[in-house]
Amino acid sequence: MEGKNGIYPKKIYALSEKVKQQAPFIKTEEATKNALILPFISNVLGYDVFDPNEVIPEHICDIGTKKGEKIDFAIVNRGDIQILIECKKVGEELNINNASQLFRYFHVEKARISILTNGRIYKFFTDLDAPNKMDERPFLELDLLSVNDNHIVELKKLTKEYFDIDSIISSAGELKYIGQIKKEISNQILHPEEGLVRFFATKVYDGTLTKKVRDQFSVLVKKSLSQYINDQVSDRLKAALKSSNATTVADEVDVEIKSDEESGEDIVTTQDEVDGFHIVKAIVRKEIDIGRVSSRDTRSYFGVLIDDNNRKPLCRRHFNRAKKYIGLFDQDKKETRYEIESLDDIYRFADELLVTAKGYV
Repeated sequence: MEGKNGIYPKKIYALSEKVKQQAPFIKTEEATKNALILPFISNVLGYDVFDPNEVIPEHICDIGTKKGEKIDFAIVNRGDIQILIECKKVGEELNINNASQLFRYFHVEKARISILTNGRIYKFFTDLDAPNKMDERPFLELDLLSVNDNHIVELKKLTKEYFDIDSIISSAGELKYIGQIKKEISNQILHPEEGLVRFFATKVYDGTLTKKVRDQFSVLVKKSLSQYINDQVSDRLKAALKSSNATTVADEVDVEIKSDEESGEDIVTTQDEVDGFHIVKAIVRKEIDIGRVSSRDTRSYFGVLIDDNNRKPLCRRHFNRAKKYIGLFDQDKKETRYEIESLDDIYRFADELLVTAKGYV
């Protein structure tokens, strides 16, 4: 798809800019569909909005005795309806109450992905909690005014070209809970709950935890959490700059497949490394059982292996430096590194990854 030449992220950011400019002037749901949601379906998801074999507007869903009920858009992929979209006016709140139609439609259709959107915010649902019943909480939430690399990675899986329901569902559970945990972490940093304050206070304070002491530690815990995160970010930046200044790719030790001698001590697996791993799995599933694909993080690179075997490398990601690289292997297991600007660039090397994976079948 367009991601192979870097166009895909640009289309998302272009739509983001359009939302910023036009949303204040949009007054109706129909205008929201035309100005914002149809471009999302076309430019971001990659479907032809003028082809009824791909995008069905006002799709009729008969529910029991209720006949002729309609869903705003149904998306067809490989002959089956795969995605249902319920639209609201831009600026309208998206909550469980105004998703009642989507819940009903999800139950009678085969689609396992549903989207509730107001043109700016997109909430993606599936049926993780109970089969054929839409979850009450989304597994992915996108605000087009606040897009990051992780959003782009996950959106790519939902596009016409890369749509794979098994891959989407397998990562949806992790995405759903990671998203919720991140929100809770954010909430705790801003407003630490008494239980968390008490936990840390009892670790460092030997006296009685009076109300005055708890109030004092509430402030201290908040500051400590914020400072810890800032310190981690600062350390990562310093390490990346030091690595960039001290060596070049040509100077680094070449391609021998390292075994497990590198200790896990001081190794921090980043979200980019995790998301990149999911991208590689989504690509190579065409050639190999993804249950055989595993990862191993080291101080110098994040490796993707087959059968958790260092003698079966699939690729390496070198992300702990100022510039990011992906390392690909030839038939002699010699690594060649290519610079990438974002996680989306991994898709540029889909053919090479498939060839390597096929060699381990």
